[in-house]
Amino acid sequence: MKPKELVRSGALWLGRGVGIAGAMYGAYAVSAWFNYGKTKPCCSRSADALLDRFMPQYEVAERHRIYVAAPVDITLSAAAEMDLESNPVVRAIFKGREWILRSKQADPLRPRGLLALTKSLGWSVLAEAPGHEIAMGCATKPWEPNPVFRSLTPDDFVAFQEPGYVKIAWTLRADPLRNGASIFRTETRAIATDPEARRKFRRYWAFLSPGIFLIRAAMLPALRNEAERRYRCDVAA
Repeated sequence: MKPKELVRSGALWLGRGVGIAGAMYGAYAVSAWFNYGKTKPCCSRSADALLDRFMPQYEVAERHRIYVAAPVDITLSAAAEMDLESNPVVRAIFKGREWILRSKQADPLRPRGLLALTKSLGWSVLAEAPGHEIAMGCATKPWEPNPVFRSLTPDDFVAFQEPGYVKIAWTLRADPLRNGASIFRTETRAIATDPEARRKFRRYWAFLSPGIFLIRAAMLPALRNEAERRYRCDVAA
């Protein structure tokens, strides 16, 4: 095949790929819009008692899990220390949000680990079961270019109803298996505090939730690989 034909062929396949990706993104966004407020509770085996304490009712939820060939303490530690921005997919999504919402660039001096980073931004620890699960929460206005994450005590988080906000809670959780491995789970729930905030958040969620889904999809395999690497090093030592 001649060079010009190769270029045309490559451009054609690239265009098709972009078109397919765009269609998938659009379909997910439309689904997120119409399913807003219709989230069903998960099955009893996967139910999260910590989240139920702080947000028994919610308008959206994202749930993900993955098998990890490592004990729960190593899995949870790896999740807490995960550096999201080391993943090129996650970096691209963050940059895309900055471009779309015209956000200011994130402070490069902030901590890199997931828990340390979110705490530095204002997220609060709502509850913790050491070696098993940690629940984080805050009130914020996620549709703003540079949202402020309002730190709340556990009791204040439950009672918070100030208009114009969205309450968000999420967990990192590792459940043990009989073979010494674990199931890592993460769940995020959100609820708006009034109709105007709900209108804004529904639009934001529909438009950007595909990116949030992709972050989780990129995060889980990276977490599994890191936890299993740490476990192999512990066994070898």
